[in-house]
Amino acid sequence: MSSDTQQGPLSLEQTLAYLCEHDLEEELQLILQQLAASNQCDGLFLLRIGKGRLPVQIEAMYQSDASIFSKRDAEMLLSRVANNRHLHSYTSLREPAIVEDVAAIIDDEDSRLRLNQAKIRSVLLLPVGGERHYIFGAYRYDCDGKWPEAIRHNLLLAGSMLGLAQEAARQRLNAKSNELVCIEHLYRLPIPCVHIGVDDRVIRYNQSAAEMLRVETLQKVESLVPKREQKRLLETMALVRDQLLEQSSCEVPLKYALDDDLSKVTFLCLSGEDGPILMLVEPVGEPAMESEERSVSLNFDSLTGLPNRAYFEALYDLANPCQCERSTFVGFINLDRFQVVNNVSGHRAGDQLLCQLAARLSQLVRKEDVIARLSGDEFGILMPNIDAQSAEQVAERICHAMANHEFCWEGRRHSVSVSMGMARCESEVDSVSDLLRRAGAACRLVKEKGGNAWYFYSAQDPVVEKLNTEMNASVDIVGALANDRFELFYQPIEPLNVNDDGLHFEILLRMRSPEGELIPPGIFLPAAERFNLASKLDRWVIDKLLRWGSEHLALWQSLSMVSVNLSALSISDSEFINWLEMRLLGEPELVSKLCFEITETAAVSQLDHATGLINTVKPLGCKLALDDFGSGFSSFAYLKLLNVDYVKIDGQFIQHLCEDRADQAIVSAICQLGRDMEFEIVAEFVESLEIAKHLLKLGVEFGQGYGIACPAPLATLTSGEGLHWYRELEG
Repeated sequence: MSSDTQQGPLSLEQTLAYLCEHDLEEELQLILQQLAASNQCDGLFLLRIGKGRLPVQIEAMYQSDASIFSKRDAEMLLSRVANNRHLHSYTSLREPAIVEDVAAIIDDEDSRLRLNQAKIRSVLLLPVGGERHYIFGAYRYDCDGKWPEAIRHNLLLAGSMLGLAQEAARQRLNAKSNELVCIEHLYRLPIPCVHIGVDDRVIRYNQSAAEMLRVETLQKVESLVPKREQKRLLETMALVRDQLLEQSSCEVPLKYALDDDLSKVTFLCLSGEDGPILMLVEPVGEPAMESEERSVSLNFDSLTGLPNRAYFEALYDLANPCQCERSTFVGFINLDRFQVVNNVSGHRAGDQLLCQLAARLSQLVRKEDVIARLSGDEFGILMPNIDAQSAEQVAERICHAMANHEFCWEGRRHSVSVSMGMARCESEVDSVSDLLRRAGAACRLVKEKGGNAWYFYSAQDPVVEKLNTEMNASVDIVGALANDRFELFYQPIEPLNVNDDGLHFEILLRMRSPEGELIPPGIFLPAAERFNLASKLDRWVIDKLLRWGSEHLALWQSLSMVSVNLSALSISDSEFINWLEMRLLGEPELVSKLCFEITETAAVSQLDHATGLINTVKPLGCKLALDDFGSGFSSFAYLKLLNVDYVKIDGQFIQHLCEDRADQAIVSAICQLGRDMEFEIVAEFVESLEIAKHLLKLGVEFGQGYGIACPAPLATLTSGEGLHWYRELEG
C-alpha cells in the first residue's frame, strides 16, 4: 500500500489483511487516514497509557487538519483528559465510552481554550484487543456528540486490529516467522478466528472460535455451517483460494449458533498461492426490534401472514409425527384457474384472492393444524395426530367450501375452486419434502381431471403408479440430457402417387437407460410434457440434427424433406422461439429441407403461438405440418388461419380404413380440403400395402408407418435417395 497506488478508503477486511502482512512503522499514518475517511472522523489516535509526567503517549495520530495540534500539544491535552477524575478508569477501559462535550469536563482553562479553538466537541474512546494499556480514540469537530452504532462498531474492530498489530510489530524484530506471530495476535481478537489449511481443514483457532463455532482441529470448514449453506461457503472461500479476490465474505447462519441470526464470514489469504487462509466471523448485529422483524420475514409469508415453506418444514420436524398416537397427514392445495384471475383482473386481484384463501383455509382446519403458503398459489396443510377418516373430512370440507366461494374484483366475478392432494406419513424416514412431493403428485392428478376435488396418494394406486413412472422418467430425462443418452432415429415418409428421388423422413427421439436399453417414447415423452422438460428435448433434437446435417452436407442436400416435431410447450415459449430463429439463421444451407410439425391440439389451443411460429420459420424457408389432424374437428375452422404445407391425418382414421366407410369418408373430405387449400396430405399408421392402396384411391399423397419402413438410427443413414415405395402400389 502506498499513497500513490491506494484508491479510496480501506474496508476493515482490507485493513486487517494489510496489517497481517506489513510492518506498520511507515504505513500506520495512511491506515488511520483511510479509516477516518471511511468513518466520518476528523481525527484518530492510538494511545499507550504509561507513567511519569506524560501518562499518555501517542503511538499514532491522524488529523484532518494537521495544523491544529502538534504531537506534543496533543499528548498534553489527552493526558489532561485521561487524568480527569471522570476518565481515570479509561486506563483499564473495557467498553466504548463517549465524551459528548470534552470541554465541559476539562478544568484547566488553557486546555479548554485550545479545545474550543480546535472546534473539538466529542471524543470516542475504545478498548483495544490484546494489552489493556492501549486506547484507540476518535474525535469529531462540530457535532451533537452522537456517534452512530455502525461507526462505533467499525472503529471498535479497527482499534482492536491496530492495537494487536502494534504489539505484533514490536515482536516481529525477534520473531522467526512473521506470519505465525501475526496470526497469534489476531487470535486474541474478540471475534472468532480460524486458520484453514490447503485441504480446507482447520489448523488452529482462537478461544472465541472454540466457544461460538465449537470448532475442532482438522474439522472440515464447511461443517461449521448448515448443509444448505455449505456450497456457498466453499464458493466464497474458493474466490480467495484461487486468488480471484484478496478477501471475500458471505453471510450465513452458523451451525451451533444460539439462534438463526446470520454471521458475516470473511476469508483472507495470508501466504499467496496454495497458502493457508484466515477465516473471521462477525455477528451481523441488529436492534432487538429489527431482529424480531427479520425473524418474522424469514418464517412467515409477507402477503398472507401464513408460515412459509421453510417454517412449515421446521414445524413438521417439531411435530415429531412418528411419536403421534394417530397418523400425520400433509395436504397440498393449488388454486384452480388462478392465472385467469391474474390475467383478467390483474395481480392485485390475485394477491387479494390469495389472502382470502389463506383466511378461509385457517377457518376450515382444526386448531392444531398448520396452514402455510408454499409458493405462488400453492398452500400446504400439516395435520398431526389425525386418522384417515378425519383427514378426508377436512379435505372434503375445504374443497366444498372453496367451490362455493365467489371472488369479486371491481365488479367482475370469478368462480373459485381448489385441487387438493393428501399424503400420509408412513415411516420414520419420511421427510416433509417426501410428503409434499406425494401430496403434490395427487393434487396434479386432480387438476388434470378438471380440479375442484381431492385425492389421496397411495403407492399401490395404478394411477399413482403411472404418475410415479413418469416422475421417474422425468428424472431419467434430466440424466439422459446430461450424459448424452438420447439418440436420433428417422422414419421415412414415402410418396404414394409420385416419384420423389429424395428421401423424406420424420426425426424421432429415443432415450437409452444407463444400461443401454431403449426406453419407450410412450414413457418419457408424456413425462417431458408433464414436467416441463419438452422444450429442453426440442432444443436437443434440433441442435443435434443441424450438427448432423452440417457434418453430412452432401447427404443432407440430397434429401427431400426432414420433419421435426415441436411440443406445445415449445411453441408457447418465446425464449425457445427466439433461440430457434437464431439457430436457423446460423444454418442457411440446411433450413430449406426442414419441416416443423405441430399437433392439431397445440395449434387450436394456442392459435396465436402457432401463427407466431409459422411467421418465424416460413420466411426462413422452412415448411410447416399439422400433425394428428382430425383428432378434434374444431380444427377445420382453424385451417384457413394456419398457413401449413402438410396435414398429417391422425392414425385413428387410418388403422381400420379398409373396412370402415366412416373413416374413408373423413379421409376423403380431408383430401378435398387439401386440394382446395393447397396443402399435401400425409397418412400415419400405414401398416399394410392394402391400407396404402386405399389411401392412394382417396387422394392421399404421402404415407408413413411400419408397413413402409421401421424407424432406424439416423447415424446409419448413408443415402438420401428415396425408397421408391410407390412401385409396390403399381405391382
